[in-house]
Amino acid sequence: MLITTMRTENPSHEPTCDICDRLKDRAEQGDALRVLPPVFRHFGGRTAFAGPVVTVRCHEDNTSVKALLEGPGLGRVLVVDGGGSLRRALVGGNIAAAAARNGWAGVVVDGCVRDVAELAAADVGLCALAPMPLPTERRIAGQIDVPVRIQGVTVRPGEWLCADADGIVVLPQAPGN
Repeated sequence: MLITTMRTENPSHEPTCDICDRLKDRAEQGDALRVLPPVFRHFGGRTAFAGPVVTVRCHEDNTSVKALLEGPGLGRVLVVDGGGSLRRALVGGNIAAAAARNGWAGVVVDGCVRDVAELAAADVGLCALAPMPLPTERRIAGQIDVPVRIQGVTVRPGEWLCADADGIVVLPQAPGN
């Protein structure tokens, strides 16, 4: 099974189920705990990842995604609001390799990815809706560090995202803070 061959971020990663068990009573209070719908698949080499959020909003153009992931990641997670488009891939093998090389903990794409075998080899967490071999055309840079809506859930820059095989949760800050 593919999941058994993937790496995890580190042994101290708090599982999403444990976070939800601890904060489930606060989930109905709005921003205390948000869980993304279970429509994302893992494509990257890490099954579990967590970190502070950086956001980008773009539609079928990965200019800003590429620029961000080619820069220092500092253990952060890039959340890409691709509008759920299934027409173009916003992250591919070269960009995922750059993210791993530059210290990004992970990437969550509300859209598609490509180069599935290369993504699995990259030491970075990567969740997306589906694979799509068609690349983007780079014409219009996206908006960086703005609140985004990912499958109906608001995610803001600077928040904390945890992802593992059970799902993806967003918190106002790192667990325990």
